[in-house]
Amino acid sequence: MDEKAILERINDFIEEEHALRQAHERAETSNAEAQARLRDLEVALDQCWDLLRQRRARLAAGQNPDDAQVRPAGEVEGYRQ
Repeated sequence: MDEKAILERINDFIEEEHALRQAHERAETSNAEAQARLRDLEVALDQCWDLLRQRRARLAAGQNPDDAQVRPAGEVEGYRQ
């Protein structure tokens, strides 16, 4: 997945997150359902951002950015800010 595709995916996830929050505010979704999907979106976004950072770091280091890979959710979610 190239940088453009990753950014498009990030935008799609963000749009879905906003739509889900709006639907929840209008009581169109259950709280548990909304919370579960929001958590899934958060993890997916973190993985996308991590992949984008990996690609950019590899490019800056003169390495092939296509060698970057999506890391498991548990690994990405365990990072310290």
